[in-house]
Amino acid sequence: MIPEHVDIRDVSLRDGLQIEEPIPLSAKLELLAAVAATGVREMEATAFVSPSKVPALADAAELASHLQQFRDSHGIDFSALVASPNGAKRAIAAGLSSIEYVVSAADGHSHANVGRSSAESTALIGEITAIAHDSGATVEVIVATAWDCPFDGPTPHQRVVDVITTALANDVDRLAIADTIGTTTPRRVTETVAALRPLIGDVPLGAHFHNTRGAGLASAYAAVEAGVTRLDASVGGLGGCPFAPGASGNIASEDLVYLLRDSGIHVDVDLSAAIDAAAVAQRLVGHELPSSLLRAGDRILGD
Repeated sequence: MIPEHVDIRDVSLRDGLQIEEPIPLSAKLELLAAVAATGVREMEATAFVSPSKVPALADAAELASHLQQFRDSHGIDFSALVASPNGAKRAIAAGLSSIEYVVSAADGHSHANVGRSSAESTALIGEITAIAHDSGATVEVIVATAWDCPFDGPTPHQRVVDVITTALANDVDRLAIADTIGTTTPRRVTETVAALRPLIGDVPLGAHFHNTRGAGLASAYAAVEAGVTRLDASVGGLGGCPFAPGASGNIASEDLVYLLRDSGIHVDVDLSAAIDAAAVAQRLVGHELPSSLLRAGDRILGD
């Protein structure tokens, strides 16, 4: 049954900017303000990872110091990505009450991304969850390369199950599956979500798609049809993975809002404001972004 409402988490500030040349904090705050004006309720603000590996996010703690004003004025829940127990400690010390720990289900991408095997990263879930829960923070485990890896090829479904089983055993608060390189298609998404449902029970399941090969929006809609009620997106389609060759283009927030709205599914994000935010993002990064709505606009005159 298709849900009546879908939550969109904007990932422009983290996933969106991580492959870009670093922009100043003032520009990030301008983008943050533009995204906040869309009405979005959740935002992935930054990542507490190695500055040498992801220089675009080296100012994570400084950015985090500005988030409270947006929490107060817009009611936004902010999260940050971490890749290690130390990153989790840094995020919590910076005031984040929600962290995301990414585990690649494929060894090739896991080694490129964090320098560990998938099993070694999975083994850290318990420690990271304990760090968060001891501080009153929540944890989401995101399974990257859930369908394909740029180094290893198709990801066996059991590898995804192994990560999620460990996450559930350690009482994580939320789960998500990610198409890191934009290769999956609706049928594969439907099959994966259906297979995971009996395993995860009532634990919320989100999804993250890239539009690299043009199937991201279709895959997102397939996830919604399968019962997923939380999707990641970035304004303008900004972003991609710096450790996955050929990966580009998160699904654009405004394109996703357009699709869901015209399908009778409510979202909190205002479409006109999302298009405006995409224009801000495009100006700040200094190059054209792949958003369709940014080029064509809404079909409803005056919006």
